Amino acid sequence: MSGLLTFPILLPLAGGVIAILVKTDPKRSLQLVLISAGLHTLSSGLLVYHVHLKGILATQIGNWPAPFGITLVADHLSAVLVMITAIVNLAVTSYSKADIDAVLIDRGYYPLLQMLVCGICGAFLTGDIFNLYVWFEVMLIASFGLLVLGQSKSQLDGGVKYVVINLLSTLLFIAGIGLLYGLTGTLNLADLHAKVPLIANRGLLTAVAMLFLAAFGIKAALFPLFFWLPAAYHTPPVAVSAIFSGLLTKVGIYALIRVFTLVFTVDMGYFYPALLVMAALTMITGVLGAAAQNEFRRILSFHIISQVGYMAMGLALQTRLALAGTIFYLIHHIIVKANLFLVSGVVQRRQGSFELAQLGGLYRSDGKIAILFFIPAFSLAGFPPLSGFWAKMILIRASLDIHQYGIAFVAAVVGLLTVYSMTKIWAEVFWKPAPQTNHYSEAIIPRKSSPWMLAPITALALLTIIIGFGAEFVFKFAEQAAHELIHPQYYVDAVLGNRQ
Repeated sequence: MSGLLTFPILLPLAGGVIAILVKTDPKRSLQLVLISAGLHTLSSGLLVYHVHLKGILATQIGNWPAPFGITLVADHLSAVLVMITAIVNLAVTSYSKADIDAVLIDRGYYPLLQMLVCGICGAFLTGDIFNLYVWFEVMLIASFGLLVLGQSKSQLDGGVKYVVINLLSTLLFIAGIGLLYGLTGTLNLADLHAKVPLIANRGLLTAVAMLFLAAFGIKAALFPLFFWLPAAYHTPPVAVSAIFSGLLTKVGIYALIRVFTLVFTVDMGYFYPALLVMAALTMITGVLGAAAQNEFRRILSFHIISQVGYMAMGLALQTRLALAGTIFYLIHHIIVKANLFLVSGVVQRRQGSFELAQLGGLYRSDGKIAILFFIPAFSLAGFPPLSGFWAKMILIRASLDIHQYGIAFVAAVVGLLTVYSMTKIWAEVFWKPAPQTNHYSEAIIPRKSSPWMLAPITALALLTIIIGFGAEFVFKFAEQAAHELIHPQYYVDAVLGNRQ
């Protein structure tokens, strides 16, 4: 069964290598990468099926016994995130056929995209905290390459901000790893679960935990470490923005969940109350930033920040229901946010701009685009029965169950303000009459929507509806994932077995 764990990493890697070998033939490059992405989605689905039926799956690369070797582990949380990553990769790869020109392909677009996906899947599946760092660096290299691929001034400016703050995250992360290894003599996550509680110096342990919080908080764009995101995410091609918005910050949230439910399980004093405050401030600043914007992608970028706050809120509450809500939110948000960026690209293609003032009339001229926007937008805002409603409801219910009325109030108000932002986009882009004159730049020429763009948008919108109407099944899956997180011994037993 080791293939089920290695294929989600090897297939995008193979796709990237193949894309390098045939990059002089863009058509063939796309075909081969699409095949790789399709196989990636299939293998990831099989992984989820196996984990759901038979429990946590672990393997050792090179047959070195844990905790000494390189460990790959898939529980319900990591398996479903790998599958959602594969789905988004397939959608974005299809979309790229119409969005990415030959110049960017020649500069290595497809290899960089597949390397990024490889790094994301590696981060989700690794059972070793040092290899988590390695996969983070793979992601950083690939994402920076994609961010500056067009070589425009705005891309270079956003890329510099992105890489500088992420290098700070890297320094904090590697410092935390060094201290943790010095305290325990191991970096295997399952082994750390047993050894960290034995550390006598709790003050130093708390300091190490704060280093990991800062490092992962930067990756996740938590308050006050989020300013790099709105500076960068609106600058690259839409296909790149879509995969960034859907997946990159979620790797940071995943790392927080994994480390603080498996490694740092001892009493951390004021850590979780502090994280709850950070979550509330992340939600508030993100949604207020979105409300102040008048550019399609910048509004969506700020909403990434506010929605990350909901996910951090679930971790900070520390209950099974709250963790289930966070996992439900992750599944919902990756799909919805990636889709909204893809829709923004279709709008720009039709009317030549991302500026709301220069857009309008799309409801009358192209009703199907309006519908395809409505579904993910109002799912993000939390309209029933779409997926976002259930995700928000679970988290608010979890906070009320333990009398955390303040964070429940913040979550509800932020949800209402999200409605305001989505309604603003709807009114400006789709409902108001089209402007008499559009100020198109020479580089932006209005064009018709391509089937290569509409097909993945439609598929992701349908998936959003399915999650909404199939919320009970998704919630039960999320509950099982939360159960494994609350009881980390399942993870430890799968990795170490009788070697504990």
